[in-house]
Amino acid sequence: MEALTEAVFAAAVQARMGELRFYSPYNFLRAFAADRQVADFVAPRLAAHQRGEGAHRVFSTIVGGDAYHFLYTPLAWDSEFFQRPVIRLYTVLYTGREVAALAEATEAFRVAVVDAQPGMHCFAEVPSEDIGLIQALGRAGFGTVETRCFFYKDDVAAFDHPRYPVRMAVGEADAVRVGIVSAEMRNAFDRFHADAYLTPAKGDAFLRTYAEAAVRGYCDAVLVPDEAVAGVPLDSFLAISDLNADAATLGVGLTRVVLTAVGPQNKGWHLKLVAETVQRARILGATYALMTTQSTNRAVFRTAEKLGWKLGGTGHVLSVGSRQR
Repeated sequence: MEALTEAVFAAAVQARMGELRFYSPYNFLRAFAADRQVADFVAPRLAAHQRGEGAHRVFSTIVGGDAYHFLYTPLAWDSEFFQRPVIRLYTVLYTGREVAALAEATEAFRVAVVDAQPGMHCFAEVPSEDIGLIQALGRAGFGTVETRCFFYKDDVAAFDHPRYPVRMAVGEADAVRVGIVSAEMRNAFDRFHADAYLTPAKGDAFLRTYAEAAVRGYCDAVLVPDEAVAGVPLDSFLAISDLNADAATLGVGLTRVVLTAVGPQNKGWHLKLVAETVQRARILGATYALMTTQSTNRAVFRTAEKLGWKLGGTGHVLSVGSRQR
């Protein structure tokens, strides 16, 4: 088997450059050149796999004389939470262009890595532009779990919209309440509930845990209605990350909606929370606001349209589980 040496690595990366540039989480921000985004956000991840840094691993196989290198990472926290081995497939490096051969290589990866541990769950987040890999994953048994839409707002400084009474979620009582809202407002189309290899109860528990952690400091801010002023109970929230490391790399201010949920007692508050997220970004001097949702979430589409967000791109989450033995 041909090892993933520096030379082999460089050749495979170059052969895949047309697709790899879309693996930057900011590929739709046209103010930043594609080669710079690859250098800043894609190349370091690829190199970490090539060098075997930390938990980053590579599975290599030969099909039809061409080498295929699967870059994957075991996820310790996820594995403990879901009580099964969980790995993330980042991408595949190769020089051939035949989908059938790539599918055969993917089947080899599934047998050697995924099926090697009973109960293993493997998922991949693939930009829509990497269509050959998406097709090969499907042929090898990976199923589509979620199709994502990436929205952005590039006129934050000029945002002019009515204000709404919100406050920061703080303290244990808020953390518990936000966790309940996150778990109860189940979205059948998010990746934790649409994945056939995960149970709905585990999906609920994950979102509860994430939302609670967001209030406890995992996220930079969590906005909720100001009950005293708005005259409504706390039945919605929006968690925010300012992406500080990436913002420093790009030299601009960023803010991202990472999780939101709205209960029946706060009908209409998604737009209000998103609007106040942009207001917060404006006050902090951020250049871009970012938001991801499922292609099925028409309510978020309506919010985005009303507040002037733009669609930047799409991607897919696919997954597969180990075969029963």
